[in-house]
Amino acid sequence: AMKLIQSIKQKIGEDEDAAEKEKPRPTAPGRAKAAETGFPTLPKLRDEPASERPELFRQKLQACCIIYDFSSETNLKSKESKRQTLLEMVEFVNSSRAAFQESLIPEIVKMVGCNIFRALPSKDRSFVCLGDDEEEPTLEKAWPHLQIVYEFFLRFVVSNEIDPKVAKASLNADFVAQMMELFDSDDPRERDYVKTILHRIYGKFMTLRSFIRRAIQQTFYKVMYESDAYNGVGELLEIMGSIINGFALPLKEEHKDFLVRALIPLHKLKFLAGFHQQLSYCMSQYVTKDPRLALVIISAMLRYWPTTITSKQVLFLNELEELLELTKPPEFVQMQEPLIQRIAQCIMCPHFQVAERTLFLWNNDYIVRLITSSRKVLFPAIIGALYTNSKLHWSSAVHGLTFNVLKLLMEADPQLFDECSANHKEMYDELEERTALREHRWATLQDLHDRKAIKTA
Repeated sequence: AMKLIQSIKQKIGEDEDAAEKEKPRPTAPGRAKAAETGFPTLPKLRDEPASERPELFRQKLQACCIIYDFSSETNLKSKESKRQTLLEMVEFVNSSRAAFQESLIPEIVKMVGCNIFRALPSKDRSFVCLGDDEEEPTLEKAWPHLQIVYEFFLRFVVSNEIDPKVAKASLNADFVAQMMELFDSDDPRERDYVKTILHRIYGKFMTLRSFIRRAIQQTFYKVMYESDAYNGVGELLEIMGSIINGFALPLKEEHKDFLVRALIPLHKLKFLAGFHQQLSYCMSQYVTKDPRLALVIISAMLRYWPTTITSKQVLFLNELEELLELTKPPEFVQMQEPLIQRIAQCIMCPHFQVAERTLFLWNNDYIVRLITSSRKVLFPAIIGALYTNSKLHWSSAVHGLTFNVLKLLMEADPQLFDECSANHKEMYDELEERTALREHRWATLQDLHDRKAIKTA
């Protein structure tokens, strides 16, 4: 009898151990790993009574916090189940008016955060691309889930059912700060979603506006002074372009400080070509708001002007024309001398694209009027550069444009043109004489050296 009792106790102990092993292990809060638990099976939202749908919606939100590893071919069934559940929730919020209840906001924000906030893959950025021939972007493997999560979150942010005063408890500055990190994603599709959502958050959540501007400013500082490259500069500048367009007049000192400290120095970056269009738009918006800022921006561009990268010079010339079109005569007079010296140097640039783009400035009537209004100061430098081009430049296309500009200047003020031409001819003749004298002296020295070498031999 004792042996029977002992055998029963032993059996009970083995059953308890087995049951303990079968229990699911507790997971870390937030992101639940698919390796520890499968995706739960839940009924369809449309099949449940309206009174029970909010609780079922909450359960589906919690279930979608489970994260799957898309770098392997495991859990294919669970991955598809989660994808279908996400699609179902998007369809539900599209067709239901009261889908985003106040009690569900924390669960919604938690689910979105669990899916989108993650460590971005590292990338070798030792070679920074200077032009448009960038390598193919690395696409996110988890995009089948992430895309639907972003679609769901976008509908949440733009929904009229969401009261910003209530949602700001969950959708706070910490959440936005983590979103900012996603702008460095290699996947352009993800960056586009993050840009759209952050812009919507800026428009809807008034309390977060100042924080978002400061976060963008800090990101630009990081790009300029810490990083060799950053993927999301163009998207951030698109947001800033829209924000600047909404600035009230007169501009606050805070907004001018943002321009001087965070935006203008972006011209120095090696990979300017990747975001120059958006940066140029921001500069134009500032000058449109306050024309006096044209002096600040163009003066800074002249300091940052590239000297060896001709593709960047062409970009600078494109932006310069756009800004000069918005510049008023008083601001132009203050910067005209250093500006025209730079233009003269670009006219004489051996690279034909730089020279051509500079000469195309004379196709802009407003810029021609600005230059002509100060012709006594500016014509001498321009005419000298044009005459030098006509004699020394190798490109026939540049020669044709040079003679066209010379004709325009001659028609604008024939007397001044003749004076400048005569002065240039005189200076050129003096230079020729000095060059000939220098060559004669070198030849004399060479001859003396040769005679001495013969005598010593």
